[in-house]
Amino acid sequence: MKKIFAKIDKPLLFATIILCSIGLLMVFSSSSIAAILRYNKTSTYFFIRQLVFFIVAFIGGMIILYIPTKWYKSFHWLGILSIIGVLILLLVYGTITNHAKSWFYIPHTGIALQPTEFAKSFLIIFMAVFYNNLVKKKDSNIYLYLIPLSVAGIIALLVLMQPDFGGAVIILAIAFCIFISIPIKKSNLPKIIMILGIGAVILALTLLYSGTEILNSEQMKRLNFQNPCQRYKEDTGYQVCNGFIAINNGGLTGVGLGNSTQKFLYLPESHTDFIFAVLVEELGLIVGIIVLLLYAFILYRILKIAKEAYNLRNSILAYGTFWLFTFHIIVNLCGMLAVLPLTGVPLPLLSYGGSSTINFIAMIFITERVAIENKMTKYKLELKKLNIS
Repeated sequence: MKKIFAKIDKPLLFATIILCSIGLLMVFSSSSIAAILRYNKTSTYFFIRQLVFFIVAFIGGMIILYIPTKWYKSFHWLGILSIIGVLILLLVYGTITNHAKSWFYIPHTGIALQPTEFAKSFLIIFMAVFYNNLVKKKDSNIYLYLIPLSVAGIIALLVLMQPDFGGAVIILAIAFCIFISIPIKKSNLPKIIMILGIGAVILALTLLYSGTEILNSEQMKRLNFQNPCQRYKEDTGYQVCNGFIAINNGGLTGVGLGNSTQKFLYLPESHTDFIFAVLVEELGLIVGIIVLLLYAFILYRILKIAKEAYNLRNSILAYGTFWLFTFHIIVNLCGMLAVLPLTGVPLPLLSYGGSSTINFIAMIFITERVAIENKMTKYKLELKKLNIS
């Protein structure tokens, strides 16, 4: 254990723990009123559950640290096919919550699993192994390089059918950013653009003529997201405008921990989508900026690990984690600020949620495993140089 801990990226781990601690504190503060008034639970209901999620995630993360990334090639196809199968089952047996069939509820536990969150990580692992194998073989067949994008398209389509527009967009965005980072001959770019264009047209026609309701009426309303306070009495403006009020109430230093007024059911999702608004209201804009700087530091450390990787597989694993966090942060905060439509995307390590919390922390620890292997490989290379000299 000491040898493993000595090789991990400690700044990344400590920043993650700090952000998780802030998240746990804010989940308790932002959910305490809703737990009593809306869900008829104790004030600590969501706090205790989130604490359990963190404990499970960190225990799982410690296991991940001991699994070499080369082992991922043993199950990358099985994993991606399994998650596609689960997403198909979700459309049949899932439970509708907030107008989307995105959750499996485990009977008698109150626990809900959201497969879409795990699909993002399985896709990153699949793309990392797949592209690493292609580069190793020096295969120049451009159609093989498009297989992971096709898989991402299938997953995104299944997520859209729930419908979960935000989740589908993030999946496609992660896949695209990974794809453009891999080494491909420039002479193949026109062919790639043409194939991607045809694929987009086919996907659009499939959705158009399948009779699938990509966005239901409630989600179509979310596309009307600008000037929310002019529509305060409408669903399209109520939540976001109350988020604005929370941020305005907080000012620079906040009204004090636990003293938010907007969490008194004015913000329906105060412990999930709008947890950052409650944080700024209670702790102030200064603490809000500190949290954003923590995110920036975490992203910087992940990017650094990706650049130091000695093989494409590990580089993509870390880059994929970087984009996973980046897109969730952008979509959540921009939705809260009415820059983008509100899509219900959780804020990493802050928002309440079992599936998202476990998934984010798992990807952090996979990145930590990459950091470990970076140091191990560097040490071996230095030893080899010494033996030669």
